[in-house]
Amino acid sequence: MSKLQGTVAHVMRRFVPDKWGGTETVVFNLARELERSGISSPVFCTDMFARPGAEKIDSVTVRRFRYCFPWFGLDEAAKMALRLKGGSPLSLPLFFALLFQKDLALIHTHVGRRLGGIARTAARIRKVPYVIHVHGGRHTVPQDQYDQMTAPVKGKLEWGKLFGLLFGSRRVFDDAAAVICVGQSEADEMRQRGKKNVHYLPNGVHVQRFATAVPKTFREAYGLENKKFILCLSRIDFQKNQLLLVKAFAEFRESHPDWKLVFIGSVSVEEYHRKILDEIARLNLQDSVLIIPGLKPDDPLLPSAYKAAELFVLPTANEPFGIVILEAWAAGTPVIATRVGGIPGFTTDGENILLSENNDAAMLTARMKQLAGSPELQRKLRTNGLAEVSAHYDWRAIAERVIRIYTEILNPR
Repeated sequence: MSKLQGTVAHVMRRFVPDKWGGTETVVFNLARELERSGISSPVFCTDMFARPGAEKIDSVTVRRFRYCFPWFGLDEAAKMALRLKGGSPLSLPLFFALLFQKDLALIHTHVGRRLGGIARTAARIRKVPYVIHVHGGRHTVPQDQYDQMTAPVKGKLEWGKLFGLLFGSRRVFDDAAAVICVGQSEADEMRQRGKKNVHYLPNGVHVQRFATAVPKTFREAYGLENKKFILCLSRIDFQKNQLLLVKAFAEFRESHPDWKLVFIGSVSVEEYHRKILDEIARLNLQDSVLIIPGLKPDDPLLPSAYKAAELFVLPTANEPFGIVILEAWAAGTPVIATRVGGIPGFTTDGENILLSENNDAAMLTARMKQLAGSPELQRKLRTNGLAEVSAHYDWRAIAERVIRIYTEILNPR
């Protein structure tokens, strides 16, 4: 599949299975496909929630380096909040590792700010190109959510600005050989901002892994035999808006008392997790809601969960793409999601998905009741969703497109 020679270094904030999110899923699957095509694709990241050093996750080499959050006066609670959200770390060991990486052909950074600046500067010194991959960012996040994300450092003196200037963090997008966006709306906005060589590249999924999953495995593992349940898989975070689904499910359960709601996802905002637990208790849903704190990417229970669910619901308030929709489609599970971000760009309401408006609990409840009560609509969404993901979103095809971008950059006409 590839004639590309040398190493492609992927730069991330963190990369640990028990704090897995959508970006990690994308980078892991992309790097694994590149490795299968003969392109060395190690991941360079900080040692958040891990020890420094190297390990293999499947065929992907992950190298982790010491880091810090460059603000004065951060207490342990603030540091933990930054770790859970990824923060904006500084890692000089990661910078030097890029400088001395053998056979470096290209740097593929999946983060901006300081680590993106490190990737930019290392690429300039090594005289190799770099690309930046946008998995959602500041310009796609509503102001209230951005304020919550930056609350841990509010009022703190940021001594790391000096390194931001040194590494040219504000020029990461301007100097990149290519900008890759997972959402069409983001790609359009990048072009409007004058960015060059912008590519819309949707996320992918290993269709067969989900299509052939066995539902019994997940049901038996969590005592859900003969139970109908709604699945929501995303990190526990205010951006993912699980509180809305809890409220909608409370009304849904009045006409569907035997159904359950299952959340799967690592906790990235502990305060929001507590709010969800409090709301579940307030609505007396303790026996009807199950929260599973994340599954490792290679866990067979993950595709089994999709396969076992009657419905998949994504109530997110901010979503540049929505890879979990592809996974649900591949498993043949009908999907309801919020009409936000990149979701309307690759889905068709009423054909392969039902869309609900942002923060509208009543509409979300109505959509859930509509789909639960219509086997014919369920079959339609299953059939069309599986056809769509099979035709356009298998990871092998996505990786081939990435390789073409690399090749065009390394061998310009």
